[in-house]
Amino acid sequence: MKKLTRLSFIAIAVAISGSAFAADKVTFQLDWLPGGDKAPVYVGIQQGFFKAVGIDVKIASGRGSTDAVTKIATGQSDVGSSDIGALMAARAQDKVPVSAVLSYFTEAPHAFYVLDSSGINSIKDLKGKKIATSPFTSSNAFLPLVLKENGVPIDSIKLTKVDPGALGPMLMIGNTQAIIAWVTNTALFEQQAAQAGKKIKVLPWSEGGLSLYSSALLASDKFLEKRPDVAKRFIKAYAQSVKFTFDHPDKAGLDLHKMVPEVDAKIAAAQIASIHNLVYNKITQEDGFGALTPKRIAATWKYVAEANNLSPDSLDPESIVNRHFIPKNK
Repeated sequence: MKKLTRLSFIAIAVAISGSAFAADKVTFQLDWLPGGDKAPVYVGIQQGFFKAVGIDVKIASGRGSTDAVTKIATGQSDVGSSDIGALMAARAQDKVPVSAVLSYFTEAPHAFYVLDSSGINSIKDLKGKKIATSPFTSSNAFLPLVLKENGVPIDSIKLTKVDPGALGPMLMIGNTQAIIAWVTNTALFEQQAAQAGKKIKVLPWSEGGLSLYSSALLASDKFLEKRPDVAKRFIKAYAQSVKFTFDHPDKAGLDLHKMVPEVDAKIAAAQIASIHNLVYNKITQEDGFGALTPKRIAATWKYVAEANNLSPDSLDPESIVNRHFIPKNK
């Protein structure tokens, strides 16, 4: 009887111990297809950063920033990546229970791509040209602003919307003189150009007067309120994953490939290298990684409001930020 009691006690102790150390589950929402810019969450899983803080991460697919904001707001996901402008626009029109908790891209990733032989050397040279874009990209909202900033009338260009996969081929065969895409696609377009015996030129909008926060880590307000400790641990591990990703792009590319075999590890590594300046730049040096400063948040909202034809008074941009979870920079 004593032996049975002792065994029962051990069994209960083991059960209690197991439940006490069960990993907290977190669903991470992507805002687009897996690629180099999405690598940090995969790196965090493969390198064990999330596991080390007791978190088990599930990754959910997404179809654009607005889709990601919606899924986080409705509780389908706890946290995820999205353009902060999509959150601002959504919050200006409805009480969306989502907050920005960490900056990722401190510069906008939007860009024009042209052939090196096109004679187009700046955004100003796009006047009168054919330009192709994806119907889903957030770049379309900011297009009139960057054209205006560079003295190019919107009605002077011929804009065509096509499937994202058709953009590169269209440029290479001359069906369009320029395409619009994020700089995260540079490695892919360079590869396509090389196969066609050509070279491309990138015209980043951040160098054409459009300077604002872009991709950020967003979280459900319910998640932050109900599970603050889990949120804090996740965000700290995610920040660690971002650093590892950009310190070791080749390893990060492999980590992504292991979980998403259709993504080429070398292309992913090249994508990571191509967006380094969106993540680590003068702004990051001044403010620290992850910071969301009131000044730049206000400047970002100014662009977003104009791009979406929203009244500047329709949102207090500070209301979409929760700085409580930003890791302390050493």
